[in-house]
Amino acid sequence: MNIRDYQSVAKRREAVAKELSVPLEHIGSFTLDEVVASTKHCENMIGIAQVPMGLAGPLTLFTSEGTRVTHYVPLATTEAALVASVSRGCKAITASGGATADSHRVGATRGPVFKVRNVAENKKLHDYLEHNMPRLKQVAEKTSGHLTLTGVSSEGVGRYRYVRFVYDTQDAMGLNMVTIATDAASKLIEEETGAECVALSGNFCVDKKPSWKNFVENRGIKVWAEVVLTESVLRDVLKTDAKRVYETWLAKCMLGSAMSGSMGFNAQYANIIAALFIATGQDPAHTVEGSVGITTAEVINGADLYVSIYLPDLMVGTIGGGTGLATQKEALGILGVTGGTGGEHATRFAEIIGATVLAGEISLLSSLEQGTLARAHSKLARGKII
Repeated sequence: MNIRDYQSVAKRREAVAKELSVPLEHIGSFTLDEVVASTKHCENMIGIAQVPMGLAGPLTLFTSEGTRVTHYVPLATTEAALVASVSRGCKAITASGGATADSHRVGATRGPVFKVRNVAENKKLHDYLEHNMPRLKQVAEKTSGHLTLTGVSSEGVGRYRYVRFVYDTQDAMGLNMVTIATDAASKLIEEETGAECVALSGNFCVDKKPSWKNFVENRGIKVWAEVVLTESVLRDVLKTDAKRVYETWLAKCMLGSAMSGSMGFNAQYANIIAALFIATGQDPAHTVEGSVGITTAEVINGADLYVSIYLPDLMVGTIGGGTGLATQKEALGILGVTGGTGGEHATRFAEIIGATVLAGEISLLSSLEQGTLARAHSKLARGKII
């Protein structure tokens, strides 16, 4: 059987089911437009993988524009206790007056690697890049009307030079756009310098991998979120106190991360980001970048607890890619950030993600301090209490 011989999703699924003697009625039951999905999103499509979706909230936050908003956040996950945990964190944040979020658009990156004959030519390539930004910008931006080349930097080693192109892609995550734009710019570099583009992505982006480069230089949108949890909220909602949660944060997020060589000094960023990404049509592989970040905690006024999160590398968009699929578009609609043109929706979405990650950190650290993590998972995942 050659699945490429079958032109429709249904025929392909039927052929697979017959060949393997595996019933596929659930994979074949969906409401998405299969023509759009199979031509723009997934090759050799046979159906849909369904993931349960829940709502966490209400979550109150103040955006970088100073606007007070309250959201219910869609989370798609198969991990029991996650939505309940994030909801508890949202409750604590909202009861404390709301979180404050801020963000900065860094841009999507693509990092090709070029090969030259020697170190002298490597230096010449560096100089070419330094002096030809306007020409590179012109060539790159001809490929799309929704993209701006904002920066080019490079590093050389031996006969290789790694170049990092940075783009503003407005409300789109934009990786397809920047790949096409960088390809055009790379061809110009090859023509005018004689350098060979060995790979359009030389891991200098750094795309879909945790890296200190993206931690320091950032990628996509970087986000901060903070809240001061009052003594009463810590006691009544989280069943703990500031000093005990602080001790857990210090031992786990700081010292534990250092002892293990972790690049993420946090409790569970990836959990929340993955669930939000799947629900809203983001590229799930970018979860690995979003998992890198720092949670901080500090006891203030003797009994209150300041908690913050920092996401240095959040690749998200509200238009293009998987965000155009009907289910994912509805999830973005729940957050009020569907579509967009000037970047405002992607920025707002990133700040909602930041505040939701903050809620997840607060709830998990409190649960760990109380020693209730296993109990919660046993109750919600197995239907019993140990």
